[in-house]
Amino acid sequence: MYLASIPSPSQGVWHLGGFPIRGYALCIVVGILIAIVVGDKRLVARGGKAGQIGDIAMWAVPFGIVGGRLYHVITTPDGYFGDGGHPVDALKIWEGGLGIWGAVVVGSLGGWIGARRAGLAWPPVADAVFPGVVLAQAMGRWGNWFNQELYGKPTDLPWALEIDPDNRPKATPDAATYHPTFLYESLWCLLVAGLLIWADRRFNMGRGQVFALYVAAYCTGRFWIESLRVDEAHHIAGMRLNNWVSIVLFIAAVAYLVISRRRGDRREPTPYLVGRETGSEAVPKGVEDYR
Repeated sequence: MYLASIPSPSQGVWHLGGFPIRGYALCIVVGILIAIVVGDKRLVARGGKAGQIGDIAMWAVPFGIVGGRLYHVITTPDGYFGDGGHPVDALKIWEGGLGIWGAVVVGSLGGWIGARRAGLAWPPVADAVFPGVVLAQAMGRWGNWFNQELYGKPTDLPWALEIDPDNRPKATPDAATYHPTFLYESLWCLLVAGLLIWADRRFNMGRGQVFALYVAAYCTGRFWIESLRVDEAHHIAGMRLNNWVSIVLFIAAVAYLVISRRRGDRREPTPYLVGRETGSEAVPKGVEDYR
C-alpha cells in the first residue's frame, strides 16, 4: 500500500503553563545536542578530553544562530525591509529562517574562539564535530515541517507533502501537495554523515579534510534540492543565490581536498596546540604547531 501523501502537523506550537514550546525550536535544540554528543566522542577518539565540545559549543552555537539569521535576512530582505515588511520580524528566529552557510561560517568563528580557549587547534576540532553537525541539520530540517515552510514545487507523488491553504504560495493556491524538500534534505544529511564517518576511518583524514568533504557533499545535495524550492529567493543569471553559493563552495572544498591529500596531509597526532596542557600531560615535544 502506497502512502498517498505526508500530512503536515496540525500545529507547530504547544503551550506548557503559558510558555510556548515550538516544534521548530525543539528540532534545533535536539540537533545541537546530537552534534555535541557525536562531536565529543569523536574528539576524544582524536586525543581530546570529554566535555570539551560542550565548552566549545557555548561559543559556536550562539555565533551560529546569529550568523544563520544574518545570512537569511541579508539574502531575503524583502520580507523584512521591503514593501509591507516589518524590520522587527528579523529578530523572530522562532518563526523560522536560518541560513546554513551563515551558521557554518560564523559558527566556525565561534568554534575557533572556543577551541583556542581550550588549547585546541580548530582543524581537528572541525573534523571531529562536523559529522555531528550534519546530523543536527538532518534533525533541524524537521522544524521546517512544523512551520510548513521551504517546501518544493507542487507534485502528486506518493510522498508529497500536504500544505494548508494559508501556507501555500500565491501562485498555486489550489495545489494541496508539494515536494517535501525538508525530508529530502534530512535524508541527504544522514547520507553525508555516514560518508564522513566512513571516509574519516578509511582514509585517516585530518587537517580539515572531513570538514571539506562535508562542504562538498552537502553542496551536492543542496544544489538539486534548492532547485525544487518555491520560496522567495534572489536569482542571479536565472539561478537561485543558494545554488551559486553551493557551486562556489563545492569547487573550493574539492580543490582543498585534492591539494591536501596530494601533499600528504593526514590526521594530526594531537588536537592540541603545541605548548598547551592536555589535562594530565603536555603535548609531546616535536609535534607540529597546528595553529
